[in-house]
Amino acid sequence: MSSKKLLYLSRSDVESVALDIETIISLLEEAFRLKGQGLVEMPPKPGIHTKPDAFIHAMPAYIPKLKSAGIKWVSGYPENYKHGLPYISGLILLNDVETGLPYVAMDCTWITAYRTGAATALSAKYLARPDSQTIGILACGVQGRTNLEALASLFKIKRVYAYDISGEAQRKYVKEMSGKLGIEIIGVDEPRDAVVKSEIVVTSGPILKNPTPTIGRDWLQPGGFASAVDFDSYWKPEALLQFDKISTDDHAQFKYYKSIGYFCATPDPYADLGEIVNGIKPGRERGDERTMAMNLGLALEDMAVAPEIYRRAVEKGVGTWVEL
Repeated sequence: MSSKKLLYLSRSDVESVALDIETIISLLEEAFRLKGQGLVEMPPKPGIHTKPDAFIHAMPAYIPKLKSAGIKWVSGYPENYKHGLPYISGLILLNDVETGLPYVAMDCTWITAYRTGAATALSAKYLARPDSQTIGILACGVQGRTNLEALASLFKIKRVYAYDISGEAQRKYVKEMSGKLGIEIIGVDEPRDAVVKSEIVVTSGPILKNPTPTIGRDWLQPGGFASAVDFDSYWKPEALLQFDKISTDDHAQFKYYKSIGYFCATPDPYADLGEIVNGIKPGRERGDERTMAMNLGLALEDMAVAPEIYRRAVEKGVGTWVEL
């Protein structure tokens, strides 16, 4: 690539590409397969923190087989909803692997939302019971939507129990997601009701260093699978100790977070997703195992999805070209 032009894709541009969730899951599975084989360069993401429980992270990665190299500069500010702003915002920048020149800058909001949901679904493919039909969603925001959409693409889901501290958000979720997916979704009044009735549970509130967790011992049924998108913010220590297997997406990143004060009561993961996808470590082995994916969100995932967004945007003539 010798061009000195850069394509800018706004959030609406990225969304208009309409990349389907099945393709995103497939791209992530290939990326994690390569990661498990040691064929990805990805340092732990550093961050800065301008407010309590807020973050701005730099997330670089290089996937040689996909010829994908770049960085995501992403922020998460839990109080943004008070200003009518999204919790997550930022940009992804891709560089040509031969020259190093940047060739596309795109809004990261849509990609972050959907690749996170896809990572949950990919983890569930290996760790959840394949006949799972019920899902509990705790926090009815963006991740509550994309995680359900991704899981529904792999599992024959018949019923969803949804909980949110905001009754309005919960009612909106029930109406919108039942209409979109054609699945029965029931709003519940207590977090416990969303957990005990479900074979798969997704928690996706704000990520907190010093949380006041809700989910207690014995809430998750034997054989259940959980995806803790919000780290351990929802899960009490005694609940975490009941899991037979806790996985993550990257050991080094987990250790880094632990070194700066997160995961004080969370057992170390037995495997990362790359090891599981490659069969280096087993996924689910028994029907009664309680399993959890505590994925942290990796640049690898963004670098797997962003080039396909770029390719399809160019095909469709989407975006704005600018001179470098």
